[in-house]
Amino acid sequence: MFRRILVTTILPTVLLSGTALAEDPKIDLVGPLADYKIFVSENTQKLVADVTSFTDAVKAGDLDKAKALFGPTRMSYERIEPIAELFSDLDASIDSRADDYEKRESDPQFPGFHRIEYGLWAQNSTEGLAGVADKLLTDVKELDKRISELTFPPDKVVGGAGALMEEVAATKVSGEEDRYSHTDLFDFDANVAGSRKIVDLVRPLITEKESDFLKKVDANFATVDATLSKYREGDGYASYEKLTEPDRKVVAAAVNALAEDLSQLRGKLGLSASN
Repeated sequence: MFRRILVTTILPTVLLSGTALAEDPKIDLVGPLADYKIFVSENTQKLVADVTSFTDAVKAGDLDKAKALFGPTRMSYERIEPIAELFSDLDASIDSRADDYEKRESDPQFPGFHRIEYGLWAQNSTEGLAGVADKLLTDVKELDKRISELTFPPDKVVGGAGALMEEVAATKVSGEEDRYSHTDLFDFDANVAGSRKIVDLVRPLITEKESDFLKKVDANFATVDATLSKYREGDGYASYEKLTEPDRKVVAAAVNALAEDLSQLRGKLGLSASN
């Protein structure tokens, strides 16, 4: 059971009636932001629970179980990435890659999910990962705590719908993030879910004036879903290695089309980077 979420905000607490957007768009976003905070907090709580199970397997030396849990465990983090990235110290500790460190995989400062991923797949071992696992669990618990106390910036939330898809298109489609485990499709699924949640929460504010835009966005979501569904295996996804270069181009095209549309969402709601 999820704990009750205290939603704190500096935004006005009076909503305008009808479908017209307020002169200050932040007024209309009070409700969607509150609902999004609940969504994010639920995901961080699930992240803590899943990372606990994952790191228990790592510390117990259960290589097969740890590998099986890696992709699904990361999904809660990937759904809320626009908010998680607001805490740059934690994001670096939880989700940085070997490229960010001078000695790459052999650097003692290389932490988090991807250090464990490297050990599990590239080294095929849990040896030496107990400390990394403990730090990862500590970090996700701290993330959960900080998010419960955070006032969500409207532009970061709304802009996050497009940012999630842009990141997939720009860097993740290459397969460079989950380069050892090739569990990238789990991340893609979660990124799409996080993006869709933002769109659905603000949808009532623009349905009347932007119905054509929303139809196009929904069609693009459907295309991405259909593309990813081809690679479903059981409760998860096939290894990203199974996708050919033409397959990856199809995924990239679908994601790019969605990202391009979602980049307009902030403007549709009357927000700018300064809001």
